[in-house]
Amino acid sequence: MNLRNSRTPEPMRLEKPGLEKPGLEARGLETQELEAQEKELNQALANFRQSVHAWSEAEYSRPRSLAPAAPHRSWRTASAWALGCVLAAGSLAGGLYDRHHHQELAAAAAREARAQQSAAEQQFQAAARQQDEKLFADMDRDVSQEVPSAMEPLAQLMDETNP
Repeated sequence: MNLRNSRTPEPMRLEKPGLEKPGLEARGLETQELEAQEKELNQALANFRQSVHAWSEAEYSRPRSLAPAAPHRSWRTASAWALGCVLAAGSLAGGLYDRHHHQELAAAAAREARAQQSAAEQQFQAAARQQDEKLFADMDRDVSQEVPSAMEPLAQLMDETNP
């Protein structure tokens, strides 16, 4: 039985099995007492049922409002995300700085190697120039000898004819 839809109280039958009555009169009085108790009980149950239905109707028809979301969680979530983003940005910046630092060190090492290579090349060219000059000086000395003694009388003649 659906209590919500049932508005009329049903009479309740109370029977006491095994009760023996010695006489008709006693039986009639007891029956009247039982009927009176049954009426009271039915009335009490009907009143209770009506009060439950009234309470239920009042609860169902009462306007409900939603409880606001916990505000303390919103700033905690936001701050957690913000701190996470700061941590990620800091890690990224640190990695980029480290990479840049290594690139600068590599560029400085390359400049140093080029400078050393250039200095070594200049030294090699200077040594080659010096060797070439020595070779040319030796060739010059070997080629430019004094006039041989067999030609000397002719050379003297030429000097005398030119005043």
